Amino acid sequence: MAVETLSPDWEFDRVDDGSQKIHAEVQLKNYGKFLEEYTSQLRRIEDALDDSIGDVWDFNLDPIALKLLPYEQSSLLELIKTENKVLNKVITVYAALCCEIKKLKYEAETKFYNGLLFYGEGATNASMVEGDCQIQMGRFISFLQELSCFVTRCYEVVMNVVHQLAALYISNKIAPKIIETTGVHFQTMYEHLGELLTVLLTVDEIIDNHITLKDHWTMYKRLLKSVHHNPSKFGIQEEKLKPFEKFLLKLEGQLLDGMIFQVCGNPASSKSLIIIFPTALCSLCLYHILACIEQQFDSLNGGVSVSKNSTFAEEFAHSIRSIFANVEAKLGEPSEIDQRDKYVGICGLFVLHFQIFRTIDKKFYKSLLDICKKVPAITLTANIIWFPDSFLIQKIPAAAKLLDRKSLQAIKIHRDTFLQQKAQSLTKDVQSYYVFVSSWMMKMESILSKEQRMDKFAEDLTNRCNVFIQAIEHMFYRRSMVVADSVSHITQHLQHQALHSISVAKKRVISDKKYSEQRLDVLSALVLAENTLNGPSTKQRRLIVSLALSVGTQMKTFKDEELFPLQVVMKKLDLISELRERVQTQCDCCFLYWHRAVFPIYLDDVYENAVDAARLHYMFSALRDCVPAMMHARHLESYEILLDCYDKEIMEILNEHLLDKLCKEIEKDLRLSVHTHLKLDDRNPFKVGMKDLALFFSLNPIRFFNRFIDIRAYVTHYLDKTFYNLTTVALHDWATYSEMRNLATQRYGLVMTEAHLPSQTLEQGLDVLEIMRNIHIFVSRYLYNLNNQIFIERTSNNKHLNTINIRHIANSIRTHGTGIMNTTVNFTYQFLKKKFYIFSQFMYDEHIKSRLIKDIRFFREIKDQNDHKYPFDRAEKFNRGIRKLGITPEGQSYLDQFRQLISQIGNAMGYVRMIRSGGLHCSSNAIRFVPDLEDIVNFEELVKEEGLAEETLKAARHLDSVLSDHTRNSAEGTEYFKMLVDVFAPEFRRPKNIHLRNFYIIVPPLTLNFVEHSISCKEKLNKKNKIGAAFTDDGFAMGVAYILKLLDQYREFDSLHWFQSVREKYLKEIRAVAKQQNVQSASQDEKLLQTMNLTQKRLDVYLQEFELLYFSLSSARIFFRADKTAAEENQEKKEKEEETKTSNGDLSDSAVSADPVVK
Repeated sequence: MAVETLSPDWEFDRVDDGSQKIHAEVQLKNYGKFLEEYTSQLRRIEDALDDSIGDVWDFNLDPIALKLLPYEQSSLLELIKTENKVLNKVITVYAALCCEIKKLKYEAETKFYNGLLFYGEGATNASMVEGDCQIQMGRFISFLQELSCFVTRCYEVVMNVVHQLAALYISNKIAPKIIETTGVHFQTMYEHLGELLTVLLTVDEIIDNHITLKDHWTMYKRLLKSVHHNPSKFGIQEEKLKPFEKFLLKLEGQLLDGMIFQVCGNPASSKSLIIIFPTALCSLCLYHILACIEQQFDSLNGGVSVSKNSTFAEEFAHSIRSIFANVEAKLGEPSEIDQRDKYVGICGLFVLHFQIFRTIDKKFYKSLLDICKKVPAITLTANIIWFPDSFLIQKIPAAAKLLDRKSLQAIKIHRDTFLQQKAQSLTKDVQSYYVFVSSWMMKMESILSKEQRMDKFAEDLTNRCNVFIQAIEHMFYRRSMVVADSVSHITQHLQHQALHSISVAKKRVISDKKYSEQRLDVLSALVLAENTLNGPSTKQRRLIVSLALSVGTQMKTFKDEELFPLQVVMKKLDLISELRERVQTQCDCCFLYWHRAVFPIYLDDVYENAVDAARLHYMFSALRDCVPAMMHARHLESYEILLDCYDKEIMEILNEHLLDKLCKEIEKDLRLSVHTHLKLDDRNPFKVGMKDLALFFSLNPIRFFNRFIDIRAYVTHYLDKTFYNLTTVALHDWATYSEMRNLATQRYGLVMTEAHLPSQTLEQGLDVLEIMRNIHIFVSRYLYNLNNQIFIERTSNNKHLNTINIRHIANSIRTHGTGIMNTTVNFTYQFLKKKFYIFSQFMYDEHIKSRLIKDIRFFREIKDQNDHKYPFDRAEKFNRGIRKLGITPEGQSYLDQFRQLISQIGNAMGYVRMIRSGGLHCSSNAIRFVPDLEDIVNFEELVKEEGLAEETLKAARHLDSVLSDHTRNSAEGTEYFKMLVDVFAPEFRRPKNIHLRNFYIIVPPLTLNFVEHSISCKEKLNKKNKIGAAFTDDGFAMGVAYILKLLDQYREFDSLHWFQSVREKYLKEIRAVAKQQNVQSASQDEKLLQTMNLTQKRLDVYLQEFELLYFSLSSARIFFRADKTAAEENQEKKEKEEETKTSNGDLSDSAVSADPVVK
């Protein structure tokens, strides 16, 4: 049966060799590996989409922020509900007073401190005109009135707090007690009272240290006095002026005399000021009025007795000592948080205690002064420094008498010593803080993740939140999501611990069956604390819990080992619940406004140590902290004026001490790098050091006010602007600045903008445009060399002569485009027209014309006898004879001037030749990137085949047009010489200009004159005075060739055989001199031999110059097709036209004959 149940497909042996299992394991392993990779990919995607967007926040860019502080929506009456009505009232009153104090403190810190501190800011002495001080104070009066109301309210609250506490702690044993206060210490109330006293003390100190405010107040009073004498002049009613004066006197007595803290507790005293000082102020009288301050807290209507309440006095003193004991331990220690602020409050409470009860605890007083050794001074706010010893001595002079002078002097000496020690250890302290904060931030980054244990996070957060710098605030902000998530869990955990401790104590109270009102109060207080903790950890709830535990901890409800952990838990709960607010407060750098003198120093340090460039974000974040405080300024028309001044000041400092220096350093570095071949200075980094300025360009844009400061963009714009402007001034530097742009991109990662300016080269010489506009000056100041095709300056004030060659012209054409060539030739045509007019006048002159006609007649008569050669003597006679017609002041004859005219015409033609050559050179350079000029593809057709966009088609069409133009220009060029011949030749050959036909006969004397001039110029090259020296002037040959072509007189000139005649003449003379030398050599007459040698050299030089002129003239004639006459050229032209017509006719005939075939 078993065999029958097997599958019919089973063909293998049933023995298992394990291969199937191995295969399955391999597949499982591969599948597991795939799952791991896929899971990691999903995790990366989740991190990219979730963490980077949701958990990491940007301090500068986020439009919203996450606030962790819970908002209490229930009132105090709703929160404080127990069966014990009396306890409810007590806790409610105290909680309400504490909340009121917190509101007053917040209002003072945000509004009044800043309003007073920023008074007078935003306007420099230079910008202020007469009367501005009074105007500012006039705007500020309303603020002072608000401050007066605020101070009065503070007096009332202080009075109320003292009365409420005195009502609870009564020393009269007969009078009924509200609740049993044995063992009950409302320390929270005294801490809040100390905060309010600190506010009053701070306002006093701000006004006392504000010299500008006092000066402006004095000026304003003087102004008011002037108005008082003549109210009608200022349009003020006199009956309104007197109440206003009384009001100002009240403000001065209450606020400006430094008595705000002193008057504390006597709200009525400020009212009495108006009565006491109707016309003037006297601070001394004020002190006398306040001398009997001891009765001010006692109710006049038989109410609460304060000063005689011994129980309250003991409780007051006990609370001050308890707070001081907690503060003293941590003052000056690294773990200090807000103990200094509490110490100020303790001093205020101590002075208030003395004013009320007139008793002094010498030991405690000495303990308060001993703190000055650890903390010599305390910053109350901004730049207001408070000295505890001075305060205590001034406010309690009776106690100061109990101390010896040495003790008081020792405090001042210790203060100076402390300052010196801090100044010496400043660098070391800053380095240690820097290391501490950096390590803390790294640790925070590592543990601020969702996977970390919450208790570890809580411990780290609560222990480190005392470090107040901008980096820490940014750290918390970046991790807002994680912190928010963690804080809620930590808060719940701490509330659970506190509730557990309270429930244990409550069970212990319930288990005790003895009934008493005190036990009932304790139980009610514990129930209240328990109920209040069951909810969000708001400020109000934590305040109520603190007050309730003040009652609930009496009668040893908690064991000693239970009470301290509960206190620690409640302190942690306070810290963690206000974490964000505490971090923000501690990291608030508003004080930097008063110390902005360090900002330039800081920027210089950042610039010198570019490694720390990233710190700039923190510094500007700190500078931004000043803005909210400045919005409370009331002495200007608008706080915007103050903000604008601040913004302008900071930006000017930034530009001067960082951005401009950075720009110049980058530019200098780029220039030195590009010009390394000049070896300007030692740039060895091992000797001169090196700063990596590229770190500045890796910074994200810095947010400041309503702008982002992008250092990269600023430097890029500066370099673009500088390179562009300097390139426009010297276009030949374009290559240098292009290299600097590329180097800036490569070295600093700056994305530079191309200048898109026409480019030139370093040896540009005179620009084509400049020559074109001043061609008449150019042809007279420059000499042409036919063979090298170069122009050389005739004379120069410098030790060098400028030259212009084809490469210069080609670069200039590339700068301006090939269109400049036709314009240049047109300007040359206009120039030639003027010169030919002078040429015609000279040839038409009767003296010249008659001599030329005589020479022509003479040559015709003797040509057969003289072998058809024009006599040299005749030309020499003409050259000398023309000087009889007159010479210029420079010693030049008419023939010299005519020669110069022809040279200038030849120079102009040479310039046209150079323009054509330069154009061909430029076109060949532009077309050199085309692979094959014979086979250029049509890009327009290719684009049409691909069916690309219309814009692409237009671009392709434009490219085809450019390629076609370049190909044609590089292959052919324009025959400018032919154009200039064709345009002038018909006019020259007209019958009315028959006088010009005599030109060929004046060429021999002209050449003779030119040779003499050329030899004279070349001889000056070897002399010290090189004025007039020259070694080439082929413009003459070019001009003669051009004019002969225009007059069609090449054959007439050739018929003179002039250069053969010159050659024969000089060869004959040279042979004669050589013959005489042979004869005289026998007589041994050295002087005669020297003379003959000089004569032979002179003849050789003349012959050589004539030969050079002949060669130059022959070369120049080639440009004008000297092998053909005008008649032959016309005949050739007609033949070409006939051939063209014939070819067109053949094409039309072939088209007609082809029609039938097509059909």
